[in-house]
Amino acid sequence: MSEFRPIEGNFQPAGARFAIVVARWNGEITESLLQGALRAFARQGIADDSIEVVRVPGAFELPLAAKKLAETGRIDAVLALGCVIRGGTPHFDYVCSECARGVGEVALTTGMPIAFGVLTTDNLQQAKDRSGDNEENKGEEAALCALEMVSLFQQLNS
Repeated sequence: MSEFRPIEGNFQPAGARFAIVVARWNGEITESLLQGALRAFARQGIADDSIEVVRVPGAFELPLAAKKLAETGRIDAVLALGCVIRGGTPHFDYVCSECARGVGEVALTTGMPIAFGVLTTDNLQQAKDRSGDNEENKGEEAALCALEMVSLFQQLNS
């Protein structure tokens, strides 16, 4: 029996370019997510000039900006970074649902990896816990996801 060897990505795709779309709403949190993503890229040797940062008003606007960036042809993956904290109205549910649906739709319609780094938390402390300078930072996770998916796509296309 031959040895089964899966195709999988790594964290160092050759010549890759990335865009990070960051929501300004809950800026203290989203800025920490951005810093986490940038740290992860730096650890993997991704040059600053291979990364574009674009800011949008809130999480609801992330999918449209990600789609526009994906359509430019100058990048290989997009990270969507945002934070929605539950309040006392159903607004949270609508924003979270449409943001997640939109990001997924952009990935499927463009064929480009769109890493979902949007926090949907019940309170500010949960958001801080998931955006701090620690191993739980979801911005770092989104960057690693984007790196791995671009590397995988490079292998699948070769």
